[in-house]
Amino acid sequence: MTAPLPGRRYTEHMAVPAVAVTTAPLSLEAVIDVVSAGGSASGAVASFSGLVRDHNQGRTVTFLEYEAYVPLAVKGMERIVSEAGETWPGVRLALHHRIGRLDPGEASIVIAAAGAHRADTFSACRYAIERVKQIVPIWKREHFEGGDVWLEGATADPEDEAARAQALRVSCA
Repeated sequence: MTAPLPGRRYTEHMAVPAVAVTTAPLSLEAVIDVVSAGGSASGAVASFSGLVRDHNQGRTVTFLEYEAYVPLAVKGMERIVSEAGETWPGVRLALHHRIGRLDPGEASIVIAAAGAHRADTFSACRYAIERVKQIVPIWKREHFEGGDVWLEGATADPEDEAARAQALRVSCA
């Protein structure tokens, strides 16, 4: 095996990236492993799994379809990791988002953060999901009994400091 790359956790067969957009089922354990690599110094690990709901706005959800412009989505997620690192030095962050068809109960996003202190670790994890919703170009089509609808995706400019400040306020509340 070649020298390890930063932000990747190696398994016997492959490297798990800190950021991914994929059609494969997501593994919360994999993102926890990424941020915990060499983690004897970590005092805290926080994680988040976003699951497909079986209901929304009074309707029974049958499934969701996620679409993304993958290169730009990955770039946005890498930006979030960088922003979190600037805001909470020493916190390691990993996030994976799934695209394609997902049934109720399946994970659409998994996030893990590890750091020396729980407050920073929780905040970085919460910040990541807030910023994904703001700036990552992933769109969701909800299928329900009797129809389907596209739900609004990311709308903020990644350079919009007011949007970033709002994500910080929410994540540190």
